[in-house]
Amino acid sequence: MRVSKSATTLRELINIAITNEVITRDEYDNIIHIASEDGHIDKQEEVLLREFHQMIHDKDIRFKKE
Repeated sequence: MRVSKSATTLRELINIAITNEVITRDEYDNIIHIASEDGHIDKQEEVLLREFHQMIHDKDIRFKKE
């Protein structure tokens, strides 16, 4: 199965958030924008977003207070 360019970009941005353990609202909005910019969330993007949201829910990644 071929991985889309947007899924690759999502993975890179999510990995940065995991490494930093924090994410800004702008970074979060950018991740959501990349996933939905083509009007379709493919299977890879769906899995990445689900895992990303679970990490936020579990507080493995926290929103940075501005």
